[in-house]
Amino acid sequence: QVQLVESGGGLVQAGGSLRLSCAASGGTFSRYDMGWFRQAPGKEREFVAAISGSGGRTYYSDSVKGRFTISRDNAKNTMYLQMNSLNPEDTAAYYCARRSGNSYYSSRQYDSWGQGTQVTVSS
Repeated sequence: QVQLVESGGGLVQAGGSLRLSCAASGGTFSRYDMGWFRQAPGKEREFVAAISGSGGRTYYSDSVKGRFTISRDNAKNTMYLQMNSLNPEDTAAYYCARRSGNSYYSSRQYDSWGQGTQVTVSS
């Protein structure tokens, strides 16, 4: 079983940037397709971005495309989410997860989750 730990969240003003990290331990990281999800209070957990094990394929939700960049360093067992041009609607707890099913976009297709890191964007 893989263990995942997110970091890098915080408070930022609208228009600012943050970079989230997801450190993995256990298993062979490069074999895992990985994803980022977020959940705001009172809302469903939603897909943000995903990346294949090699890093060669990436996927984004329409709401973050062009502003967020997902990447990974398999030598460091770490995945990243660079978030630029943040706006208050991006405020949420952000989670990284390992994909185990067929879809990149559904949280039900992910079987290992981190504890989350909070991102708050002030207007």
